[in-house]
Amino acid sequence: MLKSSFKPSGFPVLPLVAGLSMCMASAAVAQSGMNTTSLQHEVVLSDLENPWDMAFLDDGTMLFTEKCKGLSVRMPDGTVTALYGVGETEGYAASGEDLFCEGQAGMMGVAFDPNFDENRRIYVYSTSDMSDPHTNRLMRFTVNEDFTGVSNRTDIVDDVPYKMEASEHPFGGPGAHNGGRVRFGPDGALWLTTGDNHNPEIPQSPTMMGSKVLRMDTDGNAHPDNTPPEGFDDRIYTYGHRNVQGIAFHPESGAAITAEHGPWHSDEITILENGGNAGWDPRDNMAGRGDCPDGYCGYMPNQDEGMNRYERAAFMPMTDFETYPDAMPPVWTNNGWSQGTGSAAFLEGEEWGSWDNAMVVGIMGIGFGGTPIGQRIDVIEFNEDGTEVLDVTEMTLPMEAGRFRSVVLGPDGSLYTAVDEGMIHKLTPGS
Repeated sequence: MLKSSFKPSGFPVLPLVAGLSMCMASAAVAQSGMNTTSLQHEVVLSDLENPWDMAFLDDGTMLFTEKCKGLSVRMPDGTVTALYGVGETEGYAASGEDLFCEGQAGMMGVAFDPNFDENRRIYVYSTSDMSDPHTNRLMRFTVNEDFTGVSNRTDIVDDVPYKMEASEHPFGGPGAHNGGRVRFGPDGALWLTTGDNHNPEIPQSPTMMGSKVLRMDTDGNAHPDNTPPEGFDDRIYTYGHRNVQGIAFHPESGAAITAEHGPWHSDEITILENGGNAGWDPRDNMAGRGDCPDGYCGYMPNQDEGMNRYERAAFMPMTDFETYPDAMPPVWTNNGWSQGTGSAAFLEGEEWGSWDNAMVVGIMGIGFGGTPIGQRIDVIEFNEDGTEVLDVTEMTLPMEAGRFRSVVLGPDGSLYTAVDEGMIHKLTPGS
C-alpha cells in the first residue's frame, strides 16, 4: 500500500485557540490515512482553456465546459464537437452573444438531464450581460440526435447575482465568487450552488440568490419539499454560504454534501440540512467586528497582521455560531487551512476497495502571491450512515498535480478530473 504523502507540519488534531467553536474543533481530522489504491492514468483531453466541469452519459459521452470558450462534447470514439460558445468565440456550432467571461466568471457547471434519452436536455451555468447589472444564469438546452448542436435555449434561473465592479476591499475583482456547480440529486431534483460576489448583504439575504444552494425542478421552479425560513425564496435549500463549488450526494443516505472555499482559513465540508444556514455573514459590525472595507469583512483581519489560521477563524468564522447558534456545523474544515477546496464527488464500486462510498474533493491549492500550495485530491471517508468523517487521505497521484477544478465519477468507475492547466485526466483504480 502507498502511504499518504501529505502531512503539513504542525497540524493539531483539534484547534487550540480560545473562543473557537467546538463544532469547528470537532470537524478537524488529521490527514493520516493510508492510500489503498494504485491508480492508472490517462490524459483524456489536453490543450484546453480553463476546463471547468464535466458530465457523462452511460456510454461515456462527455460534456465539458471551458470557462471563456464554451460547451463541447467528447463522444465515446474520442471525437470532440464544440456546441455552444461564450460570446464571439469562434468554432462553435452556436453561441450566446450575451455570455462572457471575466475573472472567476464564465461558463461553469454542466449536467445531463436524468431523462436525457427521452428529452435530450442538458443544463449549463454561465455569466450573461443580458441584464444590467449582469447575472449568472442556469440555461437549459436540447441536444440534437448526432450531438452536433444544441437548440431551444431556456434560461430557467436568471437572477443569480454577479459582481460587476471591483470593490474597495483589496481582494477580488469583477466576476468573483459565483459558485457554479450544477448537479442532479438522487431525488431527481436539479441543484445549483452559488457564491457571495464579495457582497456582504448576499449570504443572509432571503431574496438574493447568491450564497445559496438551490433545489429545483427542471423548469427552475422550487422543489416542493424545500423548507426555507419564512420570507425566503422557495428555491432555497440552504443559505449563508461563501462560495460553494462542490456538491455531491452520499450513495447510501442521499444527503447533499457541499465543499466550500474558506477565506484565510477553514475550507468546509458540510452535510446540508433542508432550510439550513451555513453561517457565513461577512457584514461589518457583526459579532463586534467593527468597520470593514466596503462593508465586507470576509478577509478580515488582513493576512499580514500576524494571526494564525485559528485566530482568524475566531475573528471571522466561516460558520458563525455566535450569531447563528443553529447553523449547520461543518464535518471537516481542512485542518483550519484555506486551500481552494472546490469540486466533490463520491467514489463508487468495489474496484475502489476501502474507498468505496468515500468522497473525493479537488483542492486547487493556490497560496498568497499565486504560489501552488497543497494542490491535491483528498479522499474523505465517512462512517456508515454518512454523518461523521472518520479519515482524510491525500490521493497519491500518478501524474503532476494541478488546480483541480472538477472531479467527476465516470460511468466506467474511473475518476475524471479537470485542471485549470488545460487537461482532463482519467484515474482508474488498479490492482
